[in-house]
Amino acid sequence: MIRAYIRYLARARDEHSLHSPFLFALYTRIVRADNRSDAVFKPIKALQKKLRANRQSITVTDFGAGSKVNASRQRTIGDIARNSQKSARFGRLLFRLIRRFEAKNILDLGTSLGITTAYMAQAAQAGRVLTFEGCPQTAAVARQNFDELGIPNVEIVVGNLEETLAAQITQFPSIDFVFFDANHRYEPTIRYFEICLTKIHNDTVFVFDDIHWSAEMEQAWEYIKAHPSASVTVDLFWIGLVFFRQEQPRQDFILRF
Repeated sequence: MIRAYIRYLARARDEHSLHSPFLFALYTRIVRADNRSDAVFKPIKALQKKLRANRQSITVTDFGAGSKVNASRQRTIGDIARNSQKSARFGRLLFRLIRRFEAKNILDLGTSLGITTAYMAQAAQAGRVLTFEGCPQTAAVARQNFDELGIPNVEIVVGNLEETLAAQITQFPSIDFVFFDANHRYEPTIRYFEICLTKIHNDTVFVFDDIHWSAEMEQAWEYIKAHPSASVTVDLFWIGLVFFRQEQPRQDFILRF
Protein backbone atom coordinates (compact mmCIF):
# COMPACT_ATOMS: atom_id res chain seq x y z
CA MET A 1 0.00 0.00 0.00
CA ILE A 2 2.96 2.33 0.50
CA ARG A 3 3.82 2.23 -3.19
CA ALA A 4 0.16 2.70 -4.09
CA TYR A 5 -0.06 5.70 -1.77
CA ILE A 6 3.04 7.29 -3.29
CA ARG A 7 1.49 6.87 -6.76
CA TYR A 8 -1.74 8.36 -5.47
CA LEU A 9 0.02 11.41 -4.00
CA ALA A 10 1.83 12.03 -7.27
CA ARG A 11 -1.40 11.96 -9.27
CA ALA A 12 -4.00 13.40 -6.87
CA ARG A 13 -5.37 16.86 -7.61
CA ASP A 14 -7.58 19.39 -5.82
CA GLU A 15 -10.51 21.61 -6.77
CA HIS A 16 -8.40 23.69 -9.16
CA SER A 17 -8.33 20.76 -11.58
CA LEU A 18 -12.12 20.40 -11.66
CA HIS A 19 -14.08 22.00 -14.49
CA SER A 20 -17.32 20.11 -13.95
CA PRO A 21 -19.74 22.13 -11.75
CA PHE A 22 -21.04 18.88 -10.28
CA LEU A 23 -17.59 17.61 -9.28
CA PHE A 24 -16.40 21.01 -8.08
CA ALA A 25 -19.41 21.36 -5.75
CA LEU A 26 -19.13 17.74 -4.62
CA TYR A 27 -15.46 18.09 -3.79
CA THR A 28 -15.52 21.49 -2.09
CA ARG A 29 -18.84 21.14 -0.23
CA ILE A 30 -18.94 17.42 0.54
CA VAL A 31 -15.58 15.68 0.25
CA ARG A 32 -13.47 18.46 1.79
CA ALA A 33 -16.12 19.73 4.21
CA ASP A 34 -15.50 19.56 7.95
CA ASN A 35 -18.57 18.79 10.06
CA ARG A 36 -16.80 17.06 12.95
CA SER A 37 -18.40 19.36 15.50
CA ASP A 38 -21.98 18.35 14.61
CA ALA A 39 -23.78 17.25 17.78
CA VAL A 40 -25.22 14.16 16.08
CA PHE A 41 -21.75 12.56 16.08
CA LYS A 42 -21.01 12.91 19.80
CA PRO A 43 -22.77 9.69 20.94
CA ILE A 44 -21.10 7.70 18.14
CA LYS A 45 -17.66 9.03 19.04
CA ALA A 46 -18.24 8.24 22.72
CA LEU A 47 -19.33 4.69 21.90
CA GLN A 48 -16.35 4.16 19.61
CA LYS A 49 -14.01 5.23 22.40
CA LYS A 50 -15.68 2.79 24.78
CA LEU A 51 -15.44 -0.06 22.25
CA ARG A 52 -11.71 0.48 21.80
CA ALA A 53 -11.23 -0.19 25.52
CA ASN A 54 -13.47 -3.28 25.55
CA ARG A 55 -11.50 -6.46 26.36
CA GLN A 56 -14.36 -8.88 25.78
CA SER A 57 -13.30 -11.64 23.38
CA ILE A 58 -15.50 -12.95 20.58
CA THR A 59 -15.09 -15.64 17.92
CA VAL A 60 -14.87 -14.03 14.49
CA THR A 61 -16.32 -15.74 11.42
CA ASP A 62 -14.70 -14.17 8.35
CA PHE A 63 -15.86 -14.99 4.80
CA GLY A 64 -13.61 -12.35 3.24
CA ALA A 65 -9.92 -11.64 2.80
CA GLY A 66 -9.41 -11.33 6.55
CA SER A 67 -7.46 -8.80 8.56
CA LYS A 68 -3.90 -7.70 7.78
CA VAL A 69 -3.41 -6.84 11.45
CA ASN A 70 -4.85 -9.82 13.35
CA ALA A 71 -5.89 -13.02 11.59
CA SER A 72 -6.88 -14.84 14.79
CA ARG A 73 -10.47 -16.05 15.09
CA GLN A 74 -10.45 -15.03 18.76
CA ARG A 75 -10.33 -11.26 18.93
CA THR A 76 -11.28 -8.68 21.50
CA ILE A 77 -13.90 -6.10 20.68
CA GLY A 78 -11.27 -3.45 21.39
CA ASP A 79 -8.94 -4.95 18.79
CA ILE A 80 -11.71 -4.94 16.17
CA ALA A 81 -12.67 -1.36 17.06
CA ARG A 82 -9.07 -0.17 16.73
CA ASN A 83 -8.06 -2.04 13.58
CA SER A 84 -11.13 -3.01 11.57
CA GLN A 85 -13.30 0.11 11.77
CA LYS A 86 -13.10 3.10 9.47
CA SER A 87 -12.10 6.30 11.24
CA ALA A 88 -14.66 8.95 12.14
CA ARG A 89 -13.42 11.00 9.20
CA PHE A 90 -14.82 8.45 6.76
CA GLY A 91 -18.02 8.03 8.73
CA ARG A 92 -18.62 11.76 8.46
CA LEU A 93 -17.94 11.66 4.70
CA LEU A 94 -20.53 8.92 4.22
CA PHE A 95 -22.94 10.98 6.34
CA ARG A 96 -22.41 14.03 4.10
CA LEU A 97 -22.82 12.01 0.90
CA ILE A 98 -26.07 10.47 2.07
CA ARG A 99 -27.41 13.87 3.09
CA ARG A 100 -26.29 15.45 -0.20
CA PHE A 101 -28.07 12.86 -2.36
CA GLU A 102 -31.01 12.43 0.04
CA ALA A 103 -30.50 8.66 0.08
CA LYS A 104 -33.29 6.65 1.70
CA ASN A 105 -32.62 3.04 0.65
CA ILE A 106 -29.10 2.24 1.82
CA LEU A 107 -27.06 -0.97 1.78
CA ASP A 108 -24.04 -1.49 3.99
CA LEU A 109 -22.01 -4.52 2.93
CA GLY A 110 -19.97 -5.23 6.05
CA THR A 111 -21.40 -4.19 9.42
CA SER A 112 -18.52 -5.08 11.75
CA LEU A 113 -19.29 -3.36 15.08
CA GLY A 114 -21.74 -0.99 13.40
CA ILE A 115 -19.96 2.32 13.93
CA THR A 116 -19.78 3.27 10.25
CA THR A 117 -23.32 1.98 9.85
CA ALA A 118 -24.42 4.35 12.62
CA TYR A 119 -23.07 7.36 10.72
CA MET A 120 -25.07 6.31 7.67
CA ALA A 121 -28.24 5.63 9.65
CA GLN A 122 -28.05 9.03 11.35
CA ALA A 123 -27.76 10.68 7.95
CA ALA A 124 -30.95 8.97 6.73
CA GLN A 125 -33.21 9.00 9.75
CA ALA A 126 -36.28 8.90 7.52
CA GLY A 127 -34.75 6.09 5.45
CA ARG A 128 -33.64 2.52 5.95
CA VAL A 129 -30.21 0.94 6.25
CA LEU A 130 -29.90 -2.76 5.48
CA THR A 131 -26.51 -3.92 6.73
CA PHE A 132 -24.89 -7.30 6.10
CA GLU A 133 -22.56 -9.09 8.51
CA GLY A 134 -21.12 -12.57 8.13
CA CYS A 135 -20.12 -13.12 11.75
CA PRO A 136 -22.99 -13.82 14.19
CA GLN A 137 -21.06 -12.70 17.28
CA THR A 138 -19.92 -9.45 15.66
CA ALA A 139 -23.49 -8.81 14.50
CA ALA A 140 -24.73 -9.30 18.07
CA VAL A 141 -22.33 -6.61 19.31
CA ALA A 142 -23.47 -4.31 16.49
CA ARG A 143 -27.13 -4.79 17.51
CA GLN A 144 -26.25 -3.79 21.08
CA ASN A 145 -24.50 -0.71 19.74
CA PHE A 146 -27.50 0.36 17.64
CA ASP A 147 -29.74 -0.09 20.68
CA GLU A 148 -27.38 1.96 22.85
CA LEU A 149 -27.34 4.76 20.26
CA GLY A 150 -31.12 4.63 19.88
CA ILE A 151 -30.91 3.98 16.14
CA PRO A 152 -34.13 2.28 14.93
CA ASN A 153 -33.67 2.39 11.15
CA VAL A 154 -31.04 -0.35 10.78
CA GLU A 155 -31.75 -3.99 9.98
CA ILE A 156 -28.89 -6.53 10.21
CA VAL A 157 -28.77 -9.50 7.84
CA VAL A 158 -26.47 -12.18 9.27
CA GLY A 159 -24.81 -14.77 7.07
CA ASN A 160 -22.53 -15.28 4.10
CA LEU A 161 -23.03 -12.35 1.71
CA GLU A 162 -22.75 -14.79 -1.19
CA GLU A 163 -26.05 -16.26 -0.01
CA THR A 164 -27.86 -13.22 1.40
CA LEU A 165 -27.26 -10.22 -0.88
CA ALA A 166 -29.09 -11.30 -4.03
CA ALA A 167 -32.12 -12.48 -2.08
CA GLN A 168 -32.37 -9.38 0.12
CA ILE A 169 -31.91 -6.86 -2.66
CA THR A 170 -35.10 -7.99 -4.39
CA GLN A 171 -37.21 -6.20 -1.77
CA PHE A 172 -36.00 -2.78 -2.98
CA PRO A 173 -37.49 -1.10 -6.05
CA SER A 174 -34.23 0.83 -6.26
CA ILE A 175 -31.16 1.57 -4.16
CA ASP A 176 -29.84 5.04 -3.39
CA PHE A 177 -26.54 4.32 -1.68
CA VAL A 178 -24.24 1.31 -1.19
CA PHE A 179 -21.11 1.07 0.94
CA PHE A 180 -18.98 -1.91 -0.14
CA ASP A 181 -16.83 -3.05 2.79
CA ALA A 182 -17.14 -6.82 2.83
CA ASN A 183 -14.96 -9.31 0.96
CA HIS A 184 -11.78 -7.52 -0.12
CA ARG A 185 -11.05 -9.80 -3.06
CA TYR A 186 -11.53 -9.31 -6.79
CA GLU A 187 -14.26 -11.77 -7.75
CA PRO A 188 -16.60 -11.21 -4.76
CA THR A 189 -16.25 -7.43 -5.06
CA ILE A 190 -17.20 -7.52 -8.74
CA ARG A 191 -20.06 -9.93 -8.03
CA TYR A 192 -21.54 -7.68 -5.33
CA PHE A 193 -21.08 -4.66 -7.60
CA GLU A 194 -22.99 -6.29 -10.44
CA ILE A 195 -25.78 -7.51 -8.16
CA CYS A 196 -26.27 -3.98 -6.82
CA LEU A 197 -26.16 -2.53 -10.33
CA THR A 198 -29.56 -4.11 -10.98
CA LYS A 199 -31.16 -1.57 -8.61
CA ILE A 200 -29.38 1.68 -9.44
CA HIS A 201 -30.94 4.92 -10.68
CA ASN A 202 -29.42 8.12 -11.98
CA ASP A 203 -28.52 9.50 -8.54
CA THR A 204 -27.36 6.28 -6.89
CA VAL A 205 -23.96 6.47 -5.20
CA PHE A 206 -21.60 3.52 -4.65
CA VAL A 207 -18.70 3.82 -2.21
CA PHE A 208 -15.96 1.17 -2.25
CA ASP A 209 -13.71 0.77 0.75
CA ASP A 210 -9.96 0.00 0.54
CA ILE A 211 -9.64 0.25 -3.24
CA HIS A 212 -5.82 0.07 -2.92
CA TRP A 213 -5.76 -2.51 -0.10
CA SER A 214 -4.31 -5.21 -2.37
CA ALA A 215 -3.57 -5.99 -6.01
CA GLU A 216 -6.94 -7.72 -6.24
CA MET A 217 -8.78 -4.65 -4.95
CA GLU A 218 -6.90 -2.39 -7.37
CA GLN A 219 -7.88 -4.78 -10.17
CA ALA A 220 -11.50 -4.63 -9.02
CA TRP A 221 -11.39 -0.82 -8.96
CA GLU A 222 -10.09 -0.75 -12.54
CA TYR A 223 -12.95 -3.02 -13.62
CA ILE A 224 -15.50 -0.80 -11.87
CA LYS A 225 -14.06 2.38 -13.40
CA ALA A 226 -14.28 0.87 -16.88
CA HIS A 227 -17.83 -0.43 -16.47
CA PRO A 228 -20.24 1.20 -18.96
CA SER A 229 -22.76 1.98 -16.20
CA ALA A 230 -20.30 4.21 -14.32
CA SER A 231 -20.23 7.80 -15.51
CA VAL A 232 -17.93 9.39 -12.90
CA THR A 233 -15.47 7.79 -10.48
CA VAL A 234 -13.43 9.48 -7.76
CA ASP A 235 -10.34 7.87 -6.22
CA LEU A 236 -9.71 9.21 -2.69
CA PHE A 237 -7.15 6.43 -2.11
CA TRP A 238 -8.80 4.91 0.97
CA ILE A 239 -12.19 4.80 -0.73
CA GLY A 240 -13.60 5.15 -4.23
CA LEU A 241 -16.81 6.90 -5.23
CA VAL A 242 -18.91 5.83 -8.22
CA PHE A 243 -21.71 7.86 -9.79
CA PHE A 244 -24.16 6.88 -12.51
CA ARG A 245 -25.39 10.32 -13.63
CA GLN A 246 -26.07 10.04 -17.34
CA GLU A 247 -25.86 13.80 -17.81
CA GLN A 248 -22.20 13.80 -16.70
CA PRO A 249 -19.33 13.33 -19.17
CA ARG A 250 -17.49 10.05 -18.63
CA GLN A 251 -14.52 10.87 -16.35
CA ASP A 252 -12.26 9.38 -13.67
CA PHE A 253 -10.73 11.58 -11.00
CA ILE A 254 -7.96 11.12 -8.45
CA LEU A 255 -8.47 13.74 -5.73
CA ARG A 256 -6.80 14.62 -2.43
CA PHE A 257 -8.62 13.76 0.76
